[in-house]
Amino acid sequence: MDEDDLPRMRSDAAGQLAKEVLDTYSQDELMARIQLLEAEIARVKAHHAKAADHRKIADALFKPRETD
Repeated sequence: MDEDDLPRMRSDAAGQLAKEVLDTYSQDELMARIQLLEAEIARVKAHHAKAADHRKIADALFKPRETD
């Protein structure tokens, strides 16, 4: 992925990470960084799934009743 392909919103933490120069990192440091980022992705995905489940329950609770 080219840097130009990244979203234009650069004020958040992910945007700051995307701007960081990686040339000074060793291979071990880069792998450690990848592991941390993958752990964060897993955390965000888990939270997304929890929010989706919560939304599904709320939609079922508040859906309009069908009248015949």
